[in-house]
Amino acid sequence: MDLRTSNTICDAESLPESRTRNDNSPALTIAQVMLAYLNMILPKDWRRDANTPWSRSPSPNFSLDAAGLVALADIRTIALRTALTGTSAFLDTFVLCPGIHSQQSAPELNGGEYPACGAMTSGYVFRVENPATVLYLQKVGLTGQLTTLSVKSIQHNASQWNNLISRFFTFQTASFTSSCAYLVAVAMTATALTLLAFSQNWWGLTVVLFLCTSRLCNVIVIRRRTNVSWQGAAEPGVKGDLLILLSQDRWIRMKGMVDDLKAVTSGQWLRDMTFLESSVAAFATLLVFLDAALASNVDQVGKMILLVLLIASAGVLAIANETTQMLQMHGRVIKVEGSRTKYQRRLEMVEQLIRESGRDDWAMRMGMIVRKDEKDSRKDSQEGVTM
Repeated sequence: MDLRTSNTICDAESLPESRTRNDNSPALTIAQVMLAYLNMILPKDWRRDANTPWSRSPSPNFSLDAAGLVALADIRTIALRTALTGTSAFLDTFVLCPGIHSQQSAPELNGGEYPACGAMTSGYVFRVENPATVLYLQKVGLTGQLTTLSVKSIQHNASQWNNLISRFFTFQTASFTSSCAYLVAVAMTATALTLLAFSQNWWGLTVVLFLCTSRLCNVIVIRRRTNVSWQGAAEPGVKGDLLILLSQDRWIRMKGMVDDLKAVTSGQWLRDMTFLESSVAAFATLLVFLDAALASNVDQVGKMILLVLLIASAGVLAIANETTQMLQMHGRVIKVEGSRTKYQRRLEMVEQLIRESGRDDWAMRMGMIVRKDEKDSRKDSQEGVTM
């Protein structure tokens, strides 16, 4: 019998009786398999046998004491996800990436722009007051091109099963790529929790659970704030056609039923927070900052798990946002219809839309054209000056 075999037998005999009786339990078997795998992929200095938790081994080469500060990075990925989906689902609780504390500032993503909008069917001119809609228009609009959008309601076709699923995942506007990326972010958090639990890394588990709690608080507040009742007077059965002038000469044409157009352009997207909601949001923000302080107590491997989780989740969530081509807002869906049309001059676009709508009062009120008599008077005045 060699020395390695004798040491193994001694170690087995030295185990407590209770430990020996439980060696065949499923949980212990899974933990042993995971520890064996981690011992294969980790550096030699971090490896431990089955009797010593591998996660307590410090790295001699570098330190990650400030790993928790990554959660405080001012990244608007979560806020952008909130704007594109129009709300926040309960499954968002397990999507952890930097910028958790900035989710309530999602209405600020439009940069303060509220573009002019003209109703080509009625001649009225107003502004787009919904910041999430403006953000989506900024995303799909291109300079010097007319982008046509359609607005449709999904409330009439929604069943109880669809309403239940939408509470956990907003699938109405999700593509295959965005859904896969989103579910990968959820799976990464579940994997991190499992690794930390099996390795008995209680500080690391506490840090991740604090982040999940902060996310849950923000999700609840966002869902409460989206319950806005005022959307203008109802006009059932009336079709609408809007022209929206964004900055940088981006032109948007939005078609749909008037009630649907009002739901996505007028009123509020997120109402102001009440005192209770503001307190919950403040508590969630404090949890994130407290989490950054407590992360220094996590061992080196736990910090690596936390760091990889935050950075990788931010990446896959950014992919999910980029591949989401539609906007959901107040039970309506906005999406691009057809191809964009380029124009050498804005006047060419206006003249074409006037011919299609059969009226030009909206164009004059938006300052895109002038009356014929005003044009003649300007021409006479210019000729007089020339003489």
